[in-house]
Parts: sequence; structure tokens; C-alpha cells
Amino acid sequence: MVRTFTIAITLGLVLISSGTTTSADVTFTLEEQFQKLSDNFIQLKENVELKDHQHIKMRKVLEEKVTRLEEMMERKDRQQEILTEKIIRLERLAEKNDRATSMTSGRSAVPRTCREARLADPSLASGMYWIDPDGQAVGDAPIYVYCDMISGTTSIPHDSQSSMNVGHCADPGCYSRAIAYNASSRQMSALTELSAECHQSIQYDCYFAPFQFDGISYAWWNDKNRNPEYFWSGSNDSVHTCQCGIDRNCVDPSLECNCDSAAPVQLTDNGIISNKNLLPVTSLNFGRTQLESSSGVHTLGPFECSGQVAITGIPSSCEDLWRGGHTLSGLYSVMGATKVETVFCDFAKLPGDTDFQKWIGFTDVKSSPVYFYVQRSSSYNSTNTPIPFEVEVLNTGGAMNLHSGKFTAPVTGKYFFSFIAKGLFSNSATTRYFRITLYLNGNNIGSTEVEEANTSASHTPSLQSTLALQAGDQVWVQISYQSAGVYLYDDGRHFTHFTGWILEQDNFPSL
Repeated sequence: MVRTFTIAITLGLVLISSGTTTSADVTFTLEEQFQKLSDNFIQLKENVELKDHQHIKMRKVLEEKVTRLEEMMERKDRQQEILTEKIIRLERLAEKNDRATSMTSGRSAVPRTCREARLADPSLASGMYWIDPDGQAVGDAPIYVYCDMISGTTSIPHDSQSSMNVGHCADPGCYSRAIAYNASSRQMSALTELSAECHQSIQYDCYFAPFQFDGISYAWWNDKNRNPEYFWSGSNDSVHTCQCGIDRNCVDPSLECNCDSAAPVQLTDNGIISNKNLLPVTSLNFGRTQLESSSGVHTLGPFECSGQVAITGIPSSCEDLWRGGHTLSGLYSVMGATKVETVFCDFAKLPGDTDFQKWIGFTDVKSSPVYFYVQRSSSYNSTNTPIPFEVEVLNTGGAMNLHSGKFTAPVTGKYFFSFIAKGLFSNSATTRYFRITLYLNGNNIGSTEVEEANTSASHTPSLQSTLALQAGDQVWVQISYQSAGVYLYDDGRHFTHFTGWILEQDNFPSL
């Protein structure tokens, strides 16, 4: 019996067995068997690679989904942060409103200063409150300030109260920082006007960083009107000085500021600017810090005001009335130089603004100059017609027309008129009359009359009147009645006189 080896291949698995060859067995040559195994291996490898590729693709899909989920979570977290910030802002706003409400509880208006708030409610604690220096319902909106209720000081914060480095630069004022306050310039001006004193502290820490050097100013601050100022303490704006210059204890006695010294040490200038007419500081400017070793650091305090300008006796101006709390524009009585006078106060403006106050009279609101004096140089005997005139002595304002004999009021106001003439009577056995009448727009205002009998004579009728006229009204005199043989006599000696002038102009239209 012959022993042979048979290789059977079923579903890619190789089974090597020994046994006797039969007709049912499938036998292959070694080359065929090897080729079959190679084909199966390649197929298996391709299947594995396909699965690996599918796994990689699936992994990428999963990674993309995870990334999108993470991005969605980040967006949700950011939205949550934004929502939280909004809630915090709303809570702060509600807190401000609560404080404003607590300050004005039982009051009809927001106080103008912290001092007024303290006087109204001594139980208030120091903190942030709403005030309205320029008055409620006029000017700008109320402002949010810090109130020291012990001293009654009002402090307006700004965005530059922390210490700030000016960096390195060479030219004068090459570093400049504008100061943004928590209040409008109008409200700060109003607070200044109301307060007895205002001040602002400033500090400059320097190392080879002078305010002035070799006659050149490298540093300054700008006042409320944006004008440059070179003093760093006190109220004298005419000199360059610091507090050590005022106290005469600067490190270099020949200088007015410590920082102007060339000493190679860290120096400091502290000061309190107390000229309230220049405050608040609107910007800070520094220079000459180009050296690597140079340094400059500024610290500016809040704008602070306290006290109240004292008003004693009767108010003498619109400013006194404003300080006393008046906010409604109109006419007011104030004490003038010798008597009580009338002023118009425009409280939509602040003291110092143009037309904040107008005196009613001849100081600010002047009456238009109107006065005339006219004469005749010949006799006249026409009745019921305005008497014309031939001589113009005065006619300021041009309101008197000599030829028509009519005066036309140029402005509304009160006017005074006077007329006197010579009436000539011829000899007669009967009583004769001569009547002169004053007319306003054709209406008889009043008359004067003279009479004579049994002789020739002359008489001087006269009349005076004070009239309230509207602009355009006309006034004249005429002979309203004369008997035969009677007439208005005149010659070069001028016996006929008509005068008039404005007493008081109605200034309401000009306000």
C-alpha cells in the first residue's frame, strides 16, 4: 500500500492529514496548493484592509461629531456667560435705582448735591447715589456719584483714578490721556457753582521725568475749558509750581517741583488743585521720558466738591435764585443797587451762560430811544385835521411825521405827550371858543378849551397825556372847534410846541 499526503482546503482553512488516497479525494500539485493559499491570503488581507479603512472612516465621523458637540457646548457656555452678565448688570441697575429711591423717599425731586441729601435725611450712609446739580426737569440727566455723608462731599469718579505709566517718549506732551468722568460737563459746572469749594488731587511719581527742563514745559494738564495749566497744586494758575514749591521744601530749593530735579533718585510730587473755576482736569500730558531709565506714573483723584455758597438777605440776582433752588424760568424780583428791580431768569442755562439773566429796564434790555420836539413858525386855522409842524427840534427814532402831524409808535410801551399853543381872539361882543383835542387812532382822548368875550386877547391852551400804545398806533392833535375870529397864532418866535417820548417799553416780546 502506498502512503501519500493529501492537502484539503475548505473555506480558506488548511487541513493537513495523512491517509490513503481514494477516488473522492481532491488532490492538487504543490504549485496549485501554494497558489490557492496565496490567493486566500491576499483576499484575507484585502478584507482586513477594507475593515481598517471602514474603521478609520467611522472614527473620523465620530471625531467630527464629538467636535461639533464640543463646539455646541462651548456656545451654550458662552450664552450662559452672556446671560449671567446681563443678569448681573440688571441687578446692579436695580441696586442703583433702589439707592436713588431710598435717597428721594418722601421727596419730590432728586437732590442737587450730597449735602442736600444729607440735610434731607441724616440717616443716609455714605455710598453711591443719584444727584441732579443742574436741577430736576432741566438740563442733563441725573448723575451717579459717591456721597460722603459725614462731610457732605460729592465725589465724581472717572476712568483714570488708578496709577498709570506714561511710557517712553521725548517731546512735550507726547503722552496724553483724556479723562472721562461719570458726569456731563454741564452737571459738573452746576455742582461747582453750587459748592463752596471744589478740588482734585494729583500725584506724579518720576525718575528723570521733569515737568520743566531748560525753560521748556514738557508736562501740563488741561482745565475744564481745555486750556493748558502748569501748576500742580493750589489755586494760583499764573505760576509753575508744585506743593513742595508752595511749602518751600523741594529736594532742590531752587526749583518749584521735585520732579524738575535732575537727582538720580525716585521722586514724587503730590498736590491738590483747588481753583474750582478751572476744574475738573480734562486731560493729562507728559513728556521727556525717552531714556530707558526714565519713568513717570500719574494718579488723579476724583472731582470733589463740598459746602454751599452762602446766600444772605434778599436775592440780588438770578444766580442767587438758582442757588436757592429755583428752576422755573420767568420774571423775578431781586434787590438792585438802590431798590427792588425785575429780572428775567432763564434757568435752562447755567450761571455764566449768555442771557442767563436779563435786567428789565435800561441795563440789559434797553428801551428803543424815542422822543421828539416839534414847533410851528406860522399861524394855522384849519379844524378837524392833524396840525402839521414846520420845525423839527428833535425827532430821535423818526416816529414823528411833521408834514402829516402824526406820531406813529415804533414799539409797544407807555408814552408821554404834551402840547401847548397860542390862541388869538379878535374883539367881539359874543363869547368865542378855541378847543384843541388829542387823538389816538382817530379816537378822542381828551381836549383843552379856552374862551373869551367882549375883548381881543390871546390864550395858551395846553394838554398832557400818558398813553399805553401798541406798535403802529398813531397820535396827533387838532383844532376840534374854533369860533369866528379865533385861530392858532404863530410866527418866528414859535409859540406852538408838541413833545413826546417813551416812558417804558414793553419788553415781553424781546424775551
